[in-house]
Amino acid sequence: MKTYTDQTGHTITLPETPKRIVSLVPSQTELLYDLGLEDSLVGITKFCVHPYHLKSVKKIVGGTKKVHYEKIRLLQPDIIIANKEENTEEIVNNLREIAPVWTSDIITIQDSLDMISEFGKIFAVRTAAAQLTDRINFAITDFKKFMAGKGWLRMVYFIWKEPYMVAGKETFINEMMQLNHFTNIYENREGRYPEVIVQKMRIQGDPELLLLSSEPYPFKDEDAFELGRHTHHAKTVFVDGEMFSWYGSRMVKAFAYFKQLQDRIEEPA
Repeated sequence: MKTYTDQTGHTITLPETPKRIVSLVPSQTELLYDLGLEDSLVGITKFCVHPYHLKSVKKIVGGTKKVHYEKIRLLQPDIIIANKEENTEEIVNNLREIAPVWTSDIITIQDSLDMISEFGKIFAVRTAAAQLTDRINFAITDFKKFMAGKGWLRMVYFIWKEPYMVAGKETFINEMMQLNHFTNIYENREGRYPEVIVQKMRIQGDPELLLLSSEPYPFKDEDAFELGRHTHHAKTVFVDGEMFSWYGSRMVKAFAYFKQLQDRIEEPA
């Protein structure tokens, strides 16, 4: 018997290394795959799109906000992997009647690295986890050198429309923005993803840059035009939301993407 405490403070006890895993978080599904645990994954969500082939070979157990409990029960999982933000407290509590649930709570890069290390212990893949965290740390160090001397830009990171919602302070996205030398004009707003009135952007921070995420809302050119009207000529850029919000192994790719993004931002309008 081994005992583990997840990132919400909940303790689980496992009699042996889990062999049947249900993952309810797309970025953590990708992480489990990259740790060499594809054969142990038995259930995933419809939003677990990386790697692409998993959706055709693994059981789909619903989404992140609405899961099919009976489908999960029939899979007889040894462990269920969840996330505090992606999955509701009610879902997590109900799932604990089926199997032990390990729940992540990711706000900082260190939170993500801690999760990877913990997965290394839980699933007996310590070497793979250590190699992955080394690669991520190297990528971060390299990117910080790349950013050295670059100025900071006031910006807004939009995630939703009707109502308009942005990434706030207590988010992993905000941490990634800071590494890019982006000053979030809404980082002091209450809530992780506050609603904003875009007509007030000029007086609330006058952003120089607007980032429109590819997920969860698919922003279009007309949205960029509309938002840009409420700034003093801010540059509007469509960005890959996975690179900003997918914690885990996606970070290995994120910092190369950020270098390209920085080059795009510096290009003349």
